[in-house]
Amino acid sequence: MQSQEPNNVLGGPLRPCSTDPKTGFYRTGRCETGPDDTGSHVVCAEMTEAFLQFTKAQGNDLSTPRPAWNFPGLDPGDRWCLCAARWQEALEADVAPPVVLEATHENALDLLALEDLKAHARDVSTS
Repeated sequence: MQSQEPNNVLGGPLRPCSTDPKTGFYRTGRCETGPDDTGSHVVCAEMTEAFLQFTKAQGNDLSTPRPAWNFPGLDPGDRWCLCAARWQEALEADVAPPVVLEATHENALDLLALEDLKAHARDVSTS
């Protein structure tokens, strides 16, 4: 068990991604991860119509509400903790949604390049 707060990909404290809808593998509003999170839901992304259509075509429909799972369905503009591998697939398909770096868990760097994340960032300066 970690004794300290997790960091984001910039090395600072992990910030909340979204509480409405409440996101994260553990539904804490943050892109936290742990041993049960085999999909590594660590990328805080802002949904776009192109990404929602892409992920639906890949078999992961994020736009349809699923009341049994307490899942409201996502709309463009909503923020959600995505699997790092799905974000990479979307990047390669040219439909990667924007990311919130301060809310993206440092474990994302196990699979994703910081340069790619910065190139799609909503919250980073150009420096």
